[in-house]
Amino acid sequence: MSRTIRRVVTGHDSSGEAKVVMDDIIETKLRSAGVGSAVLWITDETPADISGNVDRAKREIGVPPPEKGSILRIVDFPPVSGDIKVDNKAFTAEMGIGEQSRGRGKHIGHPFMHRTKSIDYAIVLEGEIDMLLDDSEVHLKAGDILVQQATNHAWVNNSGKNCRICFVLIGATEPEVLKGRGGGH
Repeated sequence: MSRTIRRVVTGHDSSGEAKVVMDDIIETKLRSAGVGSAVLWITDETPADISGNVDRAKREIGVPPPEKGSILRIVDFPPVSGDIKVDNKAFTAEMGIGEQSRGRGKHIGHPFMHRTKSIDYAIVLEGEIDMLLDDSEVHLKAGDILVQQATNHAWVNNSGKNCRICFVLIGATEPEVLKGRGGGH
């Protein structure tokens, strides 16, 4: 599943006039379980340094944003069927979040279960998907928006068609109730 995204980035010329500094096509990269991911922008700080015209997405990075920064990415989730044969340890290592406790409640041990120490804004652009939490699941469809606050979760596409989600992840502090428990990056 090779899909592309057009990315347009604005900035300023040397006289301070607004202009387009990048207008390009970003290819999604295939990840574990057939998931396609394209990083469109990364900031390392808040407030963000928006000087210059450097492509801030041109680096390798895992799923979590920099501690005080943000990531904008598009993710394509292919449909799954039957038993999911994914090694969670390898899956979370590829995501750059290392080994974690694999959730709690009825979805403990699900191979896609993970958590990042971030606030995530997820905008479903196309398709449908289920987000599993420790004790429940939420069905999302195109147009739905999710605000996730460092919770254990897994994305499972049971729809039979691709699901594309735009994610904005912003570095956050550990939720008070989880401080000292570990298990999240």
